[in-house]
Amino acid sequence: MTAELLAAALLGFFAVGYFVLGGADIGLGMVLPYLGRDPGQRRTAIAAVGPVFLGNEVWLVATAGLLVGAFPDLEGELLTGLFPAVVALLAGWIGRDAGLWMRGRAGGRAWWAVCDTAITAGSWTVALSWGWMFSGLFAGITDRPATGLGAALAALAVAVLFGSHGLAFAALRLSGPLRTRARGPFGPSGEAPTFALTSAAMALLPLAAGIRLPLAATAADDGTLAFLLPVVAIILPLLLAAQVWTWSVFRHRVTGPGYL
Repeated sequence: MTAELLAAALLGFFAVGYFVLGGADIGLGMVLPYLGRDPGQRRTAIAAVGPVFLGNEVWLVATAGLLVGAFPDLEGELLTGLFPAVVALLAGWIGRDAGLWMRGRAGGRAWWAVCDTAITAGSWTVALSWGWMFSGLFAGITDRPATGLGAALAALAVAVLFGSHGLAFAALRLSGPLRTRARGPFGPSGEAPTFALTSAAMALLPLAAGIRLPLAATAADDGTLAFLLPVVAIILPLLLAAQVWTWSVFRHRVTGPGYL
């Protein structure tokens, strides 16, 4: 296996990890008003992602870091060409995380409403921004954002997939009426099979985009890859161990509010 192929495989692995795990908490944020009909229920729903959302974001950081280090020319082209979508994604990410962190720092329905709105709006912004980027990447367009009705429909379809993934995740993590609401759109389908199906669909997003990218032509030189890949090989087991530990500790269903 060449260094370029190994770097591409690792990039795909990190990206899949983010969209499967991070996509679940983004999707849950999108459907927060549907799951929780009052501030208390919404706080319980948020508790489903509280222990894991920061760890899930590490997958995106790892993806971005590897893209910058192993494929610098492609990173520059993507950042420049898709700059409006990247800015929108970062704005949504900051807004969503701010809502999560600040919600439990004060009381009152007005404050909770502001934070819940930030969580939901930020989550939708992140999902639609990814959809906007993917609508062009699926067609091999890296130097500009996609435009037109087709791009809008593709972005909306990706956002709907995020939301569906969030509902499937909520059905696995929540209990009582929140679990019932999360299961509602899927009918009699089992919770684990549904989550597996939405996870597979989420994993396909970066893989389908990745096969259209000129990864081999934009890879860093052999010396850079020879230094970078062993570092990634050291970090990867630590990341996996931390994820396994986190999900093992917080594997039980959420029955009440958390710290957020």
